[in-house]
Amino acid sequence: MSAVETNFDGLVGLTHNYAGLSEGNLASLRNANMAARPREAALQGLAKMQRLRGLGLSQGVLPPHERPNIAWLRTLGFGGTDAQVWERAWRDEQTMARAALSSSAMWAANAATISPSSDCDDGRLHASVANLQTMLHRILEAEQTERTLRRLMPDHARFAVHPALLAHDALSDEGAANHMRMAASAGAPGVEIFVYGRKAGEPRSGFPARQTLEACQALARRHGLLGGRTVHARQSSAAIDAGAFHNDVVAVAHEHVLFHHEDAFADKAALHSEVRAAAAGLFEPVFVEVPRARVGLEDAVSSYLFNSQLVRLPGASSLTLIAPTEVRENNRAADFVRDMVDAPGAAIGSVEYVEVRESMRNGGGPACLRLRIAMNAQERAAAAAGFFLDDALAAKLENWIKAHYREELAPDDLADPALVGETQTALDELTSILPLGADFYPFQRN
Repeated sequence: MSAVETNFDGLVGLTHNYAGLSEGNLASLRNANMAARPREAALQGLAKMQRLRGLGLSQGVLPPHERPNIAWLRTLGFGGTDAQVWERAWRDEQTMARAALSSSAMWAANAATISPSSDCDDGRLHASVANLQTMLHRILEAEQTERTLRRLMPDHARFAVHPALLAHDALSDEGAANHMRMAASAGAPGVEIFVYGRKAGEPRSGFPARQTLEACQALARRHGLLGGRTVHARQSSAAIDAGAFHNDVVAVAHEHVLFHHEDAFADKAALHSEVRAAAAGLFEPVFVEVPRARVGLEDAVSSYLFNSQLVRLPGASSLTLIAPTEVRENNRAADFVRDMVDAPGAAIGSVEYVEVRESMRNGGGPACLRLRIAMNAQERAAAAAGFFLDDALAAKLENWIKAHYREELAPDDLADPALVGETQTALDELTSILPLGADFYPFQRN
C-alpha cells in the first residue's frame, strides 16, 4: 500500500536557552551560557518547515512542552504560586531549575521510535515514546510526548502508541535518533535498523552511550516487527567520543540509501551484510560512505553533515540532502557534498541548505528537529488533520511566535518569574491553534 512520509517538526519552545545540559553534545557544551534568541529560533524552525513544504514534501508540527515544568518542581517540594515555585527553585536548586526550563523537546527525533504499519505484524503503525533517561532535562519529556502522539494518532484500530520503556539505565532509549529504516518506498515493507552504544550493565569511559541493545530489542518486540527484517548495529566508540551522542550525527537513511561516516559503526561490514540479507527480495541497498580521509569525525560533528534530512522530492530520480548551512561553511564537508551530488548516477543528487543556527548552537540540526512518520491513506485520514502544516496554519503559528516569544534570553533573564506567566499564556493560546484541547498542558489541568 502506498504511503507518504511526513516530517513532524518540534516547535522551538519559548524558553529556548543555552544551559549546556547535554553531556557528550559538544555544541551544547561549547555554547553554554550564551544569550539565546527564542523568537528567532522558533521562526527559523518554522521557515525550515515551510521550505520543505515548498519543495513538495508533507510537513507536520508538534507543540512545545510546558516550560518551566512547574508541576515537576512541585514534586520536589517547592510551593506557592507558579511564579513563586520558579523563584524558589532558581534560588535554591539551580540544577533542577535548569532542567525544568529546557526546551529540548523541540528535537522531535528523540520523541519516539516509529514503525510503519507495513513492517508490523498486526498491520498497525506503532510509536514508542522514548524514555531519554540518560539526561535529567530530557527524562521529563516522556509523559507529555505520549499525550501529543495520542492526540495526533487517536485511532487505536490503526495506531498503537506505547508509553516509554521503564526509565532505567538498562533500557536507555533515545527514540528515532538511534533508529533508521530502509525500504523501496515509504509504504513498502522495510528493514528497520536499531543502533545502540552499549549493552545493559556494560561499563564505558568517555561520553555516555545513550542507547542500549536491550532497549532496541524491546522496541522491536513490542512493535511486532516482521521476522528477518530487523538489524541491530553497535555505534562506534570513536564516534560517541567525538561528539556523536546519537547515531543521527553520523548516519541517516531514506528509502534504499544509507548515508554514513566511515567510523559511524563498530562493524561497518557486518552492518552492510545484515542489511543486504534483510532486504533481499525487497530492494537493493545503496551505501554512501564518507571516508574519514575526506571528512574526519571532528568536521562531521561540527558541521552536522549527517544530521541532515534525506528526502525524495516529487518526480526526482535521486535523493536530496537537506543540510544545515554549517555544512556549506565547512570546507571539507562542503567539498565532499559537492563531489557527491555531481557524481554521475549519484544516489544523493542534490543538496538544499537551511538555516537553523539557533538550534545548531544547542546541538540540534535539521534531522534533530523532525520525527518521520509514514502513513498510508487510511492512516492519514485517521490522524488529526490540524497537526499537518499548510499556509494558514503556518501564518497562525508565525503570528503566535511574534506575539509571545522573547527576542532574547540571556543567562540573567532565566530567573525572571514573569517567564512562567508568559509561557502559560502563550501555550494556552496554542491549544486553540493546534488540535490539543483545553486540558493538554499540566497548568491547564491544575
